[in-house]
Amino acid sequence: MYVELHGGPLDGQRVPVDQDDPDPWIAIISDRSQFSGRSMYAPDDTGRWTWVRDLRPEEL
Repeated sequence: MYVELHGGPLDGQRVPVDQDDPDPWIAIISDRSQFSGRSMYAPDDTGRWTWVRDLRPEEL
């Protein structure tokens, strides 16, 4: 399933997610993130995938 990301440096990008994943978030490598690491997105209460924060490379 593909979802559209909202907010943060990857706003508007569509990415594949596994809807059966028990840990519902993604951290995508992004050179546009604050730390040149990854941007983390998760579904909100309505199911919309929104930006949570940027991660430093060593945080994963």
